Amino acid sequence: MTSKPLTKTQLVAALAEEAGLDKKAAGVALDALSAVITREVAGGGAVTLPGIGKVYCRERPERMVRNPATGEQIKKDADKVVKMTVAKALKDSVNS
Repeated sequence: MTSKPLTKTQLVAALAEEAGLDKKAAGVALDALSAVITREVAGGGAVTLPGIGKVYCRERPERMVRNPATGEQIKKDADKVVKMTVAKALKDSVNS
């Protein structure tokens, strides 16, 4: 039922075929997209990918966590985490 995720090579090949590009151009486009998303999200912004979703950074407050090995309570500093909200169009296509 579940299959393995596409590798970068497979994704580049599929992107090249879908867009009518050669694999080198598709690879450059994928790397550029990745760089733009990384730069924007790391800077505190958000990127909306139409039909796919929104990638953004959220700050988590300082909190108490439990070490599963010892059961000891530890204070964890505030940090940031990358989140993604999936677009309704993608959800609907998966559920149809």
